[in-house]
Amino acid sequence: MTYAITQTCCSDATCISVCPVNCIHPTPQEREFGSTEMLYIDPKTCIDCGACADACPVDAIFPVDSLHVAQQEYAAINADYFTDDEPGPPDVGPNFHAWGEPSFERGVPCDFAPIRVAIVGTGPAGMYAAEDLLLHTNAEVTLVDRLPVAGGLIRYGVAPDHPATKKVGDTFARFHAHPRARMVLGVEVGKDITAQELAAHHDAVIYAVGASADRRLGVGGEDLRGSIAATTFVAWYNAHPEVAADAVDLSGERVVVVGNGNVAVDVARILATDPETLAGSDIADHALAALRASKVREVVLLGRRGPEDAAYTSSELLALKHLPGVELVVDDHDPRTGATIDSASPTVKAHRKASLLRDVTRRTVDWSRTPDAGRRIVLRFHSSTVEVLGTDSVRAARVTGVASDLEISAGMLLRAVGYRGVPVPGLPFDETTATVPHEGGRVTGQPGTYVVGWIKRGPSGGIGANRTCAAETVGTLLADAFGGALPAPVRTGTAFRRLVRNRTRRLIDARGLAAIDKAELARGRDQGRTRAKFATVPELVAAAKGGRWTRC
Repeated sequence: MTYAITQTCCSDATCISVCPVNCIHPTPQEREFGSTEMLYIDPKTCIDCGACADACPVDAIFPVDSLHVAQQEYAAINADYFTDDEPGPPDVGPNFHAWGEPSFERGVPCDFAPIRVAIVGTGPAGMYAAEDLLLHTNAEVTLVDRLPVAGGLIRYGVAPDHPATKKVGDTFARFHAHPRARMVLGVEVGKDITAQELAAHHDAVIYAVGASADRRLGVGGEDLRGSIAATTFVAWYNAHPEVAADAVDLSGERVVVVGNGNVAVDVARILATDPETLAGSDIADHALAALRASKVREVVLLGRRGPEDAAYTSSELLALKHLPGVELVVDDHDPRTGATIDSASPTVKAHRKASLLRDVTRRTVDWSRTPDAGRRIVLRFHSSTVEVLGTDSVRAARVTGVASDLEISAGMLLRAVGYRGVPVPGLPFDETTATVPHEGGRVTGQPGTYVVGWIKRGPSGGIGANRTCAAETVGTLLADAFGGALPAPVRTGTAFRRLVRNRTRRLIDARGLAAIDKAELARGRDQGRTRAKFATVPELVAAAKGGRWTRC
């Protein structure tokens, strides 16, 4: 028997570090690491020890013979990764690790004075940086977030029907109450305090603020009511306090999603899924109610390129194929689509994604008709949106076709064409890349200031990609610290806590965060759910302070 890695793989390489026989690839030392959709286990090398499954932070690894129907294809997906070529250099094979002299990547001299580091943002990027500092150095870490609750995209970006992926948040949560960590939540840099004030109280500041804006289509009608960013829709169903409960209207029968990346697939899946299967999750109360009353029967995903170049991962496509009660259809309007699917080889990495569509229904959709009864998701490749049509609200999307443009009627259009970073007050910003200019994570021209995550490298890579990214930034920071290049803070940590208390009334610390967690779990138990999130800042603050949080 062997193990296989499945859909929720976060690629943070924890499993690789515990594997005794080097059977999980690509490793951080290999060129493909960070560019593959997930990690893979070589069935010819696996010795069935189960160490990887025990270490996996998102419960993505299972014995092959225990995979349920929707996961059984992952046995072949893992094995196929090793059919084209052998990963790694020639001298890396299925051998036990060679033991040599121990090395410590984050070695800190015993007499080195502790440094105070502020990390702005408590999503995966910021928490991987915090983990590195707290486990491998004697640094004191201040965790800052503009929201009164921690988690970033783990809390507000992961779909509610992917609870295993959210489990990585449990790994990060253990650092919230670390004796050398301080939580300062509900404080926004650039509004409540300045970047200069933050730097004055710390030896170094790491910005892990992500990419919170969405990319635009640049077409007419994009700002009509009912044309919204997929990022807004994701935040809406995840109870983000900055998105109103009535921000989404599901009264139309068809929704057009522009884009075919994982975010596009997520929103399509949530829209098409039987809401009762979400009832036990941590989906927002208002979203669950809206989905129960939804008139949406059909979701159309528009991709500019063909199925071989789709941006979604194979694992997310497999989830669509096995969605109960939902028909998956490929619009066969362009002969290139079918030709690509039919010729794609599952054993050639570049073709595998297209080959997974071979058993999916294909037909040329008549868009002049209203959606048929039932629920379906339609994948339409080789199709670009050229205009959003409507007077006051979205009526249809004009898209490219083989012979001429055509209209696809829709009650809502979701833009899922990527995230974009926004300027951080007090930091330089590159408008072209929408990132903060840096060298190895060190912000250009600002000693003691660093970046990590999407604001550093752009919106690419999943959760686990942030571990390697954070390691580079922390390494640069420590090199600066040892080299005496960090500017000395002019104020104390105590003075900083006094400053933020005077600037905001919604300040939350680790104790308040624990109170929010306890209250949300209690609400969830009362409703038969894993968690019932608070969806507004006043509710979160009230729960943190032990006050009444039940809505009147």
